[in-house]
Amino acid sequence: MQGCRLRGALAWLLVLGCAWPARAQERHPVTQREIAGVMGFGGAPWLERSEREQEEAPAKALDAIGITPGMVIADIGSGTGYFSRRMAKRAAPGGKVYAVDIQPRMLEALRRNAEREQITNIETVLGKEDDPLLPAGALDLVLMVDVYHELAHPQVMLRKLRTALKPDGRMVLLEYRKEDPDVPIKLDHKMTVQEAKVEVEAEGFQLQKVISTLPRQHILVFVPGARKVQ
Repeated sequence: MQGCRLRGALAWLLVLGCAWPARAQERHPVTQREIAGVMGFGGAPWLERSEREQEEAPAKALDAIGITPGMVIADIGSGTGYFSRRMAKRAAPGGKVYAVDIQPRMLEALRRNAEREQITNIETVLGKEDDPLLPAGALDLVLMVDVYHELAHPQVMLRKLRTALKPDGRMVLLEYRKEDPDVPIKLDHKMTVQEAKVEVEAEGFQLQKVISTLPRQHILVFVPGARKVQ
């Protein structure tokens, strides 16, 4: 684990080796996409790395998504709260962020980070692999940043998230572009627009917009719609 504290290109290879334990991969029943393993707590330094500002342009992403004071947001797979903290600041006053993760240590780190930055409008939620445990009809926005491709039960989770959204709510995915071979991420941690569209629309959403202004990721904006009959 000492290698996970190093820096530089070799260091991040060690970090990611610690973060994603090997396991038998399953496939999504609709697209046959390999479902990637969930990044463990060993990957926490990767989530907070200084290079992320340049590689992912988080402020630009949140500008494009559009977050305003008073919004109620869920950050699914929140990890250490890199995006949760930024969204909570934009949603204040009057708004809040549900930071959902299935790993208690991630949520502990998130709470420490939020306390250090004096952010008080984040509520942590220890979710399940098949249930984010969110209130029905409460959310203006659901955000998943490099998370959807890791969901162990994507079809069930999407249905739960659709229930948690307000009728005019949105679900936004940020995913590394599989169409671009120059994006330096493992293939099973990337998605094409078409893969995301087919899988998500099958569970009661419609792809409203694709925003392609980020260095490495798609911003995919979905809204509630009719569930397709298989």
